[in-house]
Amino acid sequence: MLLDMKSEQAAEALINGADKIIQGKREFLELLTAGLLAKGHVLIEDNPGLGKTTVAKAFARLIGAENDRLLFKRIQFTPDLLPYDITGVDIFDPESRSFQFVPGPVLANIVLADEINRTTPKVQSALLEVMAEQQVTIGSATHRPPEPFFVIATENPIESEGTFPLPAAQLDRFMMRLSLGYPDRDAELAILNENPGEYGLNRLEPAVTIQDFLAAQEAAAQVFCHPALKEAIADIVRDTRSHRGFLLGASPRAGLHFLRAVKALALVRGRTFVTDEDIVVLAAPVLVHRLKLRDSRAQGEPLIREICLARINGIKTE
Repeated sequence: MLLDMKSEQAAEALINGADKIIQGKREFLELLTAGLLAKGHVLIEDNPGLGKTTVAKAFARLIGAENDRLLFKRIQFTPDLLPYDITGVDIFDPESRSFQFVPGPVLANIVLADEINRTTPKVQSALLEVMAEQQVTIGSATHRPPEPFFVIATENPIESEGTFPLPAAQLDRFMMRLSLGYPDRDAELAILNENPGEYGLNRLEPAVTIQDFLAAQEAAAQVFCHPALKEAIADIVRDTRSHRGFLLGASPRAGLHFLRAVKALALVRGRTFVTDEDIVVLAAPVLVHRLKLRDSRAQGEPLIREICLARINGIKTE
């Protein structure tokens, strides 16, 4: 299969555009782009002030043409939020003597769910249907968001007061959990000099059309994955269920997300085929947030890497 150059260029254009705003984080931007091209939702977990909200706004500005922009909505999750505040509600119209549906912010192309763990489980569960099924049910009517559709959610791990931990069922809907981390010295100086989050966003021009983005999503799904590498993905997912370090292992949905993510990352990196490196790079971002550690003081990433390398070593794809 020949690589669709337009799809490769679309991925590169998104990364280069976002790099003007989030500087020095090339691998993070590659993984985030891969998640979106794989039609997945992404959870960004990190300390406050590192640009989690800014990167979501940047991608919303980069996709679309001047007169054909993606619909972007931001939801600030708070404890007093109600389910219909995000899904929408039927309102009675006295002139037509009928109920009219007023759509909520989840019925957008890109939904930024800011500080998602600050709202109640009732509201979190209202988000589950649209994330999993791409639909919202109000009364007897079903409403669907436009295509493409994805949720970028943020949460601050160090803030425990006033937060509600995400249930396992909702965490499993996120294809990846990523972390930005602090910038290096050069990037820190560039931030001080340019303030890209405030001034750069306003000057950010669209990088790809919606049609090219959808084509890149389809191209990502067609990337070749050798059967031996598919077996490795299945075995890695299964190993999390029997590993001594985990109380709760990964679901079959995790395996499907894993496969779609490695295909998309291969496209982002200019290949028509998946490599074992793609699997190693994505194993932790795709799996760790779905697992429950037996020892709460332990770290999931080293355990996942241990499982992953044990399965990858010795694979023959010839």
